[in-house]
Amino acid sequence: MNQEAEKFIRFTKSLPILDVRSPAEFKKGHVPGAHSFPLFLDEERHEVGICYKQQGRDAAVELGLKIVGPKLADFVTRAKKIAPEGELGIYCWRGGMRSGSMGWLLRTAGMKVHVLPGGYKAYRKWVQDEMRRPRKFLILGGLTGSGKTEVLQELVQLGEAVIDLEGLARHKGSAFGNLEGGLQPRTEFFENLIVEQLINMDPDQPIWLEDESRSIGQVFIDKDLFDQMRSSPLVVLERSMEDRVKHLVELYGTLPIQALADAFRRIERRLGGQHVKAAIEAIEQGDLETASKIALVYYDKAYTFGLTKRPTVPRLTVDGSGMDHRAVAKKLKTQTDQWIKEKNLFA
Repeated sequence: MNQEAEKFIRFTKSLPILDVRSPAEFKKGHVPGAHSFPLFLDEERHEVGICYKQQGRDAAVELGLKIVGPKLADFVTRAKKIAPEGELGIYCWRGGMRSGSMGWLLRTAGMKVHVLPGGYKAYRKWVQDEMRRPRKFLILGGLTGSGKTEVLQELVQLGEAVIDLEGLARHKGSAFGNLEGGLQPRTEFFENLIVEQLINMDPDQPIWLEDESRSIGQVFIDKDLFDQMRSSPLVVLERSMEDRVKHLVELYGTLPIQALADAFRRIERRLGGQHVKAAIEAIEQGDLETASKIALVYYDKAYTFGLTKRPTVPRLTVDGSGMDHRAVAKKLKTQTDQWIKEKNLFA
């Protein structure tokens, strides 16, 4: 069934896909790029479920038909707008009645429909299997403010395979990671997004990931993937304190004073009341350099301690002090390529 799910995803890559589950199911997680196209709204699905438990399958089907009947013409009209070429993919939870019914309707209306065997449940099993698959990961580490995300973006321009976990999670990590207040995806959908990128990458080419804790804001990296990251070769980027402070000021300097102050309060237990007070006073005075240095005291200790937990992982240190992100990326690529060959890392 998992192979069928992969086949469906690859085959429908260039086609519109309809998710006919309820809006709540869709919100939790869905195939990336799929359109929410619910056969039943959340409250309608709840009604049918109660009917099934209390009166049985036949009564539930009859109720479902009463709810869906008036919507049939609208379903066809909307589907043809989404798929003007007349071909699309479709799935529900198990690939059963909901996708079967919608598939029948749209085929009757002259459309070519491909149903995901086993539904979203089979797709999720395939996603989890892909998370466990061994891959050639390179982990880019470095102290806070080193510009790792920006360097990874430059590596993409140099032809490297990169997955921006923080970008997919819509969070920069740490207490300062989402001060803009953007909504993060659910963990389930975050995993779907990761696998969407993984399956389109050359398995023979190393894949760069940023060194992360398992949680990125409110989402979590799959344990199997995280364990593999923790055991993968680590490239540590070194930047001067001056470089790092400058980068942090550029990154967070335009944000509201209150948001920055609240972020410091969130790490007060570890940073200490006096340091937090001094940082907030510096922010209020417009001295973001001093506030950044205070924050780095905490984050440097935390990251350095984390590195001690991986003493056997192959490690390369690259100094990018005084260089822009593009130049750092070029240096990283050159030195890392040589290191991989010398150490025969992915043989």
